[in-house]
Amino acid sequence: MVIGIPKEIKSDEYRVAVTPAGTEMLVRAGHQVIIEQGAGLGSGFTDDYYEKAGAKVIARAEDVWASAEMILKVKEPTPREWPRMRKSQVIFTYFHFAASEELTRAVIDSGAVAIAYETVELANGQLPLLTPMSEIAGRMSVQEGAKYLERPQGGLGVLLGGVPGVLPGKVLILGGGVVGTNAAKVAAGLGARVGIMDINLDRLRYLDDVMPANVHTIFSTRYAIRKQIEDADVIIGAVLIPGAKAPSLITEEDLKLMRPGTVIVDVAVDQGGCVETIRPTTHKDPVYTVDGVIHYGVANMPGGVPRSSTLALTNATLPYAVALASKGWRRACATDPALKAGLNVVGGKVTYAGVAEAFGLTCTSADDVLRGPAVV
Repeated sequence: MVIGIPKEIKSDEYRVAVTPAGTEMLVRAGHQVIIEQGAGLGSGFTDDYYEKAGAKVIARAEDVWASAEMILKVKEPTPREWPRMRKSQVIFTYFHFAASEELTRAVIDSGAVAIAYETVELANGQLPLLTPMSEIAGRMSVQEGAKYLERPQGGLGVLLGGVPGVLPGKVLILGGGVVGTNAAKVAAGLGARVGIMDINLDRLRYLDDVMPANVHTIFSTRYAIRKQIEDADVIIGAVLIPGAKAPSLITEEDLKLMRPGTVIVDVAVDQGGCVETIRPTTHKDPVYTVDGVIHYGVANMPGGVPRSSTLALTNATLPYAVALASKGWRRACATDPALKAGLNVVGGKVTYAGVAEAFGLTCTSADDVLRGPAVV
């Protein structure tokens, strides 16, 4: 199979979909890898590393898209890339369709086979291709929150860890999954007072057992959220519903309960966000203020640490990429339920319920697609 790796062109995105080591594995498996010139530079991988691994370096992105049977990316195709998608082409990347109807309809119209990293799901409910980026984003959320909490950045001027005789800052985390757990670890390590909220009592019991004494678990209700945000210094949105839009847990009206200079870091922004007033921002222009509350909405937080992120991501995605290339998408998905769960759009049909529900579209069962007439 011809596998194409275009350079990421989303603002401030420095990751690359495959490392030179991953390229070598794909080539040894019998596949041809073509990569756009300079695609790995943001992560510290020069073109000669890919050439030594057996890849062919291509100057123009258009030629990579036109030649590849499968495209490996990190972020969803941008509007500039939509015309390059074509019928039967497999695109394996983070899509987060539920946050963008325009993207969803563009992929439907293209006839491509869209397999989303974020909905590949194991039998135990784990999301193996989302987990490494969630770990990074969760850890980054605290350091970004701490930075914008500083007074020169417009924040409250609170040191999260405090000092002897001064109460530590308070970090409130909405969601006890991978993002929330990693955020709590870092916040606790800094010495902050940490509250982590969730609606899953079993998860809260687990977190209560494994977290240090300065992390407190709180069952999430509207009343509890409103009370907790009143004195929180940093609020981290860490709620995820796989493949669907994140629920709005903090409304615009709730901002009036917060102190001016409070910082919100909504890691769920690429799924629509769990704060009503959040909107996607970039690393170049990461924050804005609503009612005195600082909002950080960078949708590709791990892109700010691309070396670590690329290595962590490809450790997880590469086995699935090899399976797709070696077996073809249809057989690979038919034999691996986790990968089948990654099917979001196939040949103009939406195959993931969360995406269909977000925009009132008809959902076709992935099993029906796999059993039906060949799309490729």
